[in-house]
Amino acid sequence: MIKSRLYQTLFELNATPVIAKRLRAFAESSASRAFIPSFAKTYQINVDEAAEPIEAYPSLHAFFTRHLKDGVRPIDANPNSVVSPCDGKLSIVADITDDSRFEVKGQSYTLAELLGSQQEARRYAGGTVCVLYLSPRDYHRVHVPLAGRVLSHYELGDRSAPVNDIGLTKTVRPLSRNYRRVTRFETAVGVYEHIMVGALNVNTIEWTLEGDRAGKGDEVGYFSFGSTVILCFEKGRVTIDPAKIGPVRLGEVIGTMQNG
Repeated sequence: MIKSRLYQTLFELNATPVIAKRLRAFAESSASRAFIPSFAKTYQINVDEAAEPIEAYPSLHAFFTRHLKDGVRPIDANPNSVVSPCDGKLSIVADITDDSRFEVKGQSYTLAELLGSQQEARRYAGGTVCVLYLSPRDYHRVHVPLAGRVLSHYELGDRSAPVNDIGLTKTVRPLSRNYRRVTRFETAVGVYEHIMVGALNVNTIEWTLEGDRAGKGDEVGYFSFGSTVILCFEKGRVTIDPAKIGPVRLGEVIGTMQNG
């Protein structure tokens, strides 16, 4: 029970900035290595999927940000498919209103807040938003749902409210206030926004894509601690399957491209 509470504090954001920094330092230290087996057991992580044997990881953080073995997350090969960019819970698929407003867990957001630009937000009026929440048990590297080219890449926000179910319903609208990285991709069916939202009182997002192009399913970054991925698509460009709301895995089909 004590270890479970420690992991919840560490990876689900229940800490002050000072404590969070100390916990991160601990998670990155060799002293945390002894906690890896109990962490995996607590969150029922399939260690057989990890790229390395569990004893090979030098710290709890290294295990948390682990790579997976080749082939355990196949990327759907259908050229018209839209795939999940990560493991997680697809908690909402919503049509964006003409004023670019949408709701997550009863909290109202606008794309202007999320993207930091009213002009860019207008691009997505009538489009679709997908929000994927990653829990501590999930694989925490983030990929792309479509092949594309990076048009812009910037950072916003300086807060770090929780983005778990409690945070999404009880705190001050974390998706539009937390530290986040917004990447705009150009694809075969138009432009979309790929947003990684941080979730701890320290910078928790690392960008790994080299260059400005990514194939469908390619890795672009990872979270050091639990967080959220948001995808914003233009009107009529993709159709997201509402039956996919709930747990999804990287590479799994969540929708289809609309080619006119």
